[in-house]
Amino acid sequence: MDLEAIRKKLERLKDYLAQRQRVLVSFSGGVDSTLLLRVAKEVLGKDALAVLITSPLHLEQELREARVIASRLGVELYELQLDELSIPEFAKNPPERCYFCKRLRFSKIKELSERLVIRAVLEGSNLDDLRDFRPGMRAKEELAVLSPFVEVGMGKAEIRHMAKELGLPNWDAPPSSCLATRIPFGIPLSREVLERIRRAEEGLLSLGFRGSRVRYHGEVARIEIPEAELSKAVKLRQEIAEKVKASGFRFVTLDLEGYRPSGISFGGGK
Repeated sequence: MDLEAIRKKLERLKDYLAQRQRVLVSFSGGVDSTLLLRVAKEVLGKDALAVLITSPLHLEQELREARVIASRLGVELYELQLDELSIPEFAKNPPERCYFCKRLRFSKIKELSERLVIRAVLEGSNLDDLRDFRPGMRAKEELAVLSPFVEVGMGKAEIRHMAKELGLPNWDAPPSSCLATRIPFGIPLSREVLERIRRAEEGLLSLGFRGSRVRYHGEVARIEIPEAELSKAVKLRQEIAEKVKASGFRFVTLDLEGYRPSGISFGGGK
């Protein structure tokens, strides 16, 4: 990794943010948006604000962690409560599902930015994201939401390195994605199914498994665990089964291939 190149990109990022003067960062608590918010705070001070979306699509623990991080950064945090399931096109769960979700989210964030008299809305996509199947990027472009990491040419590994250098607590946090990505495209989304998945994943978290996924197959839950923790999962298979069944699944399977991004054939996302 070229450390000098990373430092130059960081300086370009600071210049980019300084030119925006006052910004509203779409903040999830993940490493990307955390680094973006941290640098924006350094450059713009109180003129760097953040907004957190709360909805049925996210684990409550992730939301709590995001609030703690924003507080530690000393950033004013706004919260918008949304229900993406109210959008029929989203609830049908088509391959372009992410577009309808992002369209709603960025529209509401833009409305908030107008009330706060902020012209620049920022989000944390990076160069590596451009290589994935991400229909939500179209909504970002339509609503003129800015992606500073893309503008300065920063990828995920560089973001993690810089987050570690700056002492951010989540620099090595596993990737996260909304709960809808656990459900294969074409299967309608419902609050009941999302709640079942949420409870199952919170059960895995209580056993110490971070970055795991509960993939939905009707009565069957297919558990993806990071490869390095598969042996631990086998030892705790009874506890895992109890936690997942308690959420409403009838059968529990452990995927021997471990965690991997779901891809276009299974819900998209990470």
